[in-house]
Amino acid sequence: METLERFRRSQKVVEDFTRRSLSGIPSGYGRLIYVSSLRESDDRYRHDGLASEYSAAAVQLALEHCHEELFAKVLETPLTQQEGDLRMSLAALEGGIARNLALWRNRERYDEIEPRGLPDYLYDLFASNLRLLLEMIESELSAHKAA
Repeated sequence: METLERFRRSQKVVEDFTRRSLSGIPSGYGRLIYVSSLRESDDRYRHDGLASEYSAAAVQLALEHCHEELFAKVLETPLTQQEGDLRMSLAALEGGIARNLALWRNRERYDEIEPRGLPDYLYDLFASNLRLLLEMIESELSAHKAA
């Protein structure tokens, strides 16, 4: 019975978070980047709005779930759609697309945006896809500059 109650509380937090925070972010990568920015160095998620209405445990569980779901959704999206989505997300970040593209291209891993506790092969697939997408975007930007 306790597990069912915990699930219901978590579901309510997820619905609230989705409605209030995620609905205003137009891209999958943007949502993934946002939810990962809520995770602190101790792997605890912090969201002051949710914390004022729900228990810390409910917020933690809900945001972990959201992070994993957003990550999975990005991985399930065709690469052609991911490219446009990532381009939009990089352009929306502080510093613009060129600066963020350079920062992201120099990384080996993307631990700061990946949820914790998933199998290594999912992290490897995500990193491989992301490197390819960054290369594609960089190549296109270079072609536009040359033209």
